[in-house]
Amino acid sequence: MTKILACIDASSYATSVVELAGWAARGLSAEIELLHVVQRKDAVAARQDHSGAIGLGARTELLDELTRIDAAAGRLAIEEGRIILDAGAAKLRDAGFAVAPLHRHGGIVETIVEREADAGLVVLGKRGASGEFATDHIGSKVERVVRASEKPVLIAPREVTQTPQRVVIAYDDSMAATRAVAMVAASPLFDDMPVHLVSAGAREADGRDILERAADPLRKAGRLVETFVDDGKPEQVIGDYLSAHPDAILVMGAYGHSPMRTLIVGSTTTTMIRTVHVPILLVR
Repeated sequence: MTKILACIDASSYATSVVELAGWAARGLSAEIELLHVVQRKDAVAARQDHSGAIGLGARTELLDELTRIDAAAGRLAIEEGRIILDAGAAKLRDAGFAVAPLHRHGGIVETIVEREADAGLVVLGKRGASGEFATDHIGSKVERVVRASEKPVLIAPREVTQTPQRVVIAYDDSMAATRAVAMVAASPLFDDMPVHLVSAGAREADGRDILERAADPLRKAGRLVETFVDDGKPEQVIGDYLSAHPDAILVMGAYGHSPMRTLIVGSTTTTMIRTVHVPILLVR
């Protein structure tokens, strides 16, 4: 049985992660592993080493108190994680899903990569607890997880008002986009859902839309397919299309360029994660 790895924290995105994990588990007949990671601190904090403050005239008893505060904060983080896991697991079990809560310490990205080995899908929120209100940015760990993961990653928006009713595939004729099409064609997750292939000005050499070629494997798999092409910028075309279809899930290839090139010229993937308000399934 396929496992779904759902990653939650103290942010308001945790509810959406749980809801989308349940939706995916139902479609894939999968179990859910519900993961919460207590992040490790930097090397100095991990040693509870406040000796650098001595140069400021700090007294020994003050340093001892800071150490006790650190220890208490660590215990609080562990208890908070258990509460979050218990609440998420209870909601999933009440809905009839098989769920295994897992509480880990360490790096979030490293832990997800380790635990995804026997998972078919990773689900996480668009932003974490430390940056959930920074609406102009995606979470600092999201891009790192997507780049490091070998599995499809489902990004949850802040709210899921309804489960996805249609699939919108952002298609640019790249290898990642072609893999996204193949996944939608083959996965039972998308059974009985109409598929919309959307592209920004993509044409064959003879003027035909590349979407007609991309639609072939979907139609052969029995999917009902619509195509849409516009000459605007990809971010604008896809964003406008999703605004008109808020019941969709966006499926797209993820980060087709290197991190350095993305740093210089930007990334359509990051822009779409940041700006759209529907679930996004990223395929590497």
